[in-house]
Amino acid sequence: MSETSGWENPLRDPLDRRLPRIAGPSGLVIFGVTGDLSRKKLMPAVYDLANRGLLPPGFSLVGFARRDWADEDFAQIVHDAVEHHSRTPFREEVWQQLAEGMRFIPGDFSDDTAFERLRATIEDLDKAQGTGGNFAFYLSVPPKFFPTVVEQLKQHGLSDAPAGSWRRAVIEKPFGHDLASAKELNAIVHEVFAPDEVFRIDHYLGKETVQNILALRFANTMFEPIWNRSFVDHVQITMAEDIGIGGRAGYYDGIGAARDVIQNHLLQLMALTAMEEPSGFDAPSLVTEKLKVFKAVELPVNLGAYTVRGQYAAGWQGGEKVIGYLQEDGIDTQSKTDTYAAIKLEVNNRRWAGVPFYLRTGKRLGRRVTEIAVVFQRAPHSPFDTTATAELGQNALVIRVQPDEGVTVRFGSKVPGTSMELRDVTMDFAYGESFTESSPEAYERLILDLLLGDANLFPRTEEVEESWRILDPIEEYWAAHGKPAQYPAGTWGPREADEMLARDGRSWRRP
Repeated sequence: MSETSGWENPLRDPLDRRLPRIAGPSGLVIFGVTGDLSRKKLMPAVYDLANRGLLPPGFSLVGFARRDWADEDFAQIVHDAVEHHSRTPFREEVWQQLAEGMRFIPGDFSDDTAFERLRATIEDLDKAQGTGGNFAFYLSVPPKFFPTVVEQLKQHGLSDAPAGSWRRAVIEKPFGHDLASAKELNAIVHEVFAPDEVFRIDHYLGKETVQNILALRFANTMFEPIWNRSFVDHVQITMAEDIGIGGRAGYYDGIGAARDVIQNHLLQLMALTAMEEPSGFDAPSLVTEKLKVFKAVELPVNLGAYTVRGQYAAGWQGGEKVIGYLQEDGIDTQSKTDTYAAIKLEVNNRRWAGVPFYLRTGKRLGRRVTEIAVVFQRAPHSPFDTTATAELGQNALVIRVQPDEGVTVRFGSKVPGTSMELRDVTMDFAYGESFTESSPEAYERLILDLLLGDANLFPRTEEVEESWRILDPIEEYWAAHGKPAQYPAGTWGPREADEMLARDGRSWRRP
């Protein structure tokens, strides 16, 4: 590990929790800086970090893209993006300090001259801004360009950190489209950057509520004793979107919901829900426990009965008539790409044997929501007659990841009145009501962790490959069997998904 990767503020007292972690001297290079992700998420997150005092005074931001801009043009683009999308109020003095370290490099990813300019710019920023030679390279580009950019960084000496400094690569999903392509990509990237220098972004892991899964389970004594097969009936993990594919036809068609969401977001949420307590909150300990879960995952024997893929058809969404997937611009009318996917998995270990995990995701569903529902078994014996408990469901603990971040506990209670009648009620914890400070955006947390070299919230190589090992057989089965089931936009998915749970005597939660 380099000397500066463990940089610490010399004025900080370790016992003082008021002063958060602050990045040391460093800079960030964004490839594909003109894209939506960069404008709406990355650049506003950098500004928000600066506004919160979490970046060093000389922090530098370098944009690389196929545009003929001057540095001032680039600064204006960042300025506009920040004004529109930042979470914290815009302050001119913060902006001026940040703008001093902004540079722009025009060029193609295969343009040697542009990479030579990038190298010279980084050397200049080291002197002018005091970045200490520490730079992270953010590949906000389509996956087909990853090998080219990584190879160029190596060829022009940009991936080699000067003595006492660090260089890191950040890669956005999708990381491959199956196990073979993921392994191939890993080999290409790791030929240039060591495994601990590669940060794969899964923005879900940066969300406060996702990190709260670990706090909920391991900092409290009331949940962990019942977090096992003796008490849990099943677990449902849902990520629903109420939008269609928008302008993403070129990316989305051929990828689909399962590869886009289940392989990364939902399997990560499942691993955090199912894992054993790690020995510490550090990257190696977390990876060790998550990998145990992935390796214990068993697919259903009958993939036809316990996996479902669907495509949204025309329907009503938010009071408006919307078109189906096959009518979207740029989509082949014979496309078999899934916009909805639901699968049943089991974790074959002592804690979870026999407990099904149902994962589902889809576009054009009832509303935008991501949640984890741990549904508990019914009481083994009820002293109440069946009429008293007719409206009583199963106890559940629901972790709401977005948009209404918080936790709900559902349990049975007596209805006021002269008769003994029981009904479900809820206790609710909402982040917005319990804490005065607002939650940072996921990208704020992840970019800060990147600059600090903290890999806790970044999936490692083995996790990516194991998650493809789980999904590949399902994708292969779907490719060989029929077409996706149709479901009207604005509903909660195809009828086949309801039938999948009905086979087990269960039903989907309505979020």
